[in-house]
Amino acid sequence: MQDAPRIVSLVPSITELLIDLGLREHLVARTGFCIHPAEAVRDIPKVGGTKDVNLAKIRRLAPTHVIVNVDENRLPDVEALREFVPQVLVTHPQAPQDNPVLYREMATAFAGVPGVAQQAEALCARFDAALAALMAQRFAPRRVLYIIWQDPWMTVARDTYISRMLALVNWHTVPDVLGGEQGAARYPTVKFSDALMAQVDAVLLSSEPYRFGENHADALERQIGKPVLLIDGEMTSWYGSRAIAGLDYLGRFAREAAL
Repeated sequence: MQDAPRIVSLVPSITELLIDLGLREHLVARTGFCIHPAEAVRDIPKVGGTKDVNLAKIRRLAPTHVIVNVDENRLPDVEALREFVPQVLVTHPQAPQDNPVLYREMATAFAGVPGVAQQAEALCARFDAALAALMAQRFAPRRVLYIIWQDPWMTVARDTYISRMLALVNWHTVPDVLGGEQGAARYPTVKFSDALMAQVDAVLLSSEPYRFGENHADALERQIGKPVLLIDGEMTSWYGSRAIAGLDYLGRFAREAAL
C-alpha cells in the first residue's frame, strides 16, 4: 500500500489549490506567505518565506513532496531540496489558460488520495466557465503600467502571468518588453519619465508584493497626472484555484474602471 504523501508547499497560491483539492491533511508545512484559506492553514507549520526557506526544518519534517515555483523560489534552495526530498515538483504557469493543466498535474501527483482527481476536474469546469464568461465580454484596448514594487519602482514584462491575465480584458502592459523564462528582466525597474507616461492610459498599483494603499495612489496620481488605480494583486497574480475568482474580479474591475 502506498504511503500517504507528506507535502511541503513553498508557493502560496498552490497551498490554497492543494487545500481546495482535498489535500489539507497531507500538508506538513507552508511558507509564511501561504495565508489562504486562513482557517485551513492556521495550524500548518511555517518553514520561512518563499525566498528564505528553512531547509533544516523541512528536512526534519521528512516530506515526500515539496512544491516550488520558478518565479517564487530560489534555484539554490530547489537544488538543495532535491538532495533529500523524493519528489520536488516545479511549477511555472505562464498564462491564465495554464490553470487547468496545473490542476490536473497536482491531481496526477497525488492520484493515490481519494477524491483529488474529481476535485481537479470540478475546478477545471469552473475555470473554463469563468474564462468563457470573461471572453464573451468586450473591453476597449488600454495601455497600463502595472507596478509591483517601490524603491525602486518595478513592473512586469509582457511574458508574465500578470501581463497575460490583464490582456484578457484588452489591457496591455507598458513597456512592451519580454523577460524570458526567469530572472530580473521579467520584473524590470522603471522611471516615471515623460516618454513612458505618454504611452500609458493608467497606472495600476498592486496590493502585493508591495502593500500599496490609497496614500500611494493619491501621491502618484498628483505626480504623474494620470489615473492611478489600486488593484488586488492576489486576483491578478495568483494562479491555482484563486484564478477562478480572479477572472470574475478582473472583468468587474475593468468595467468599473471605465478607462
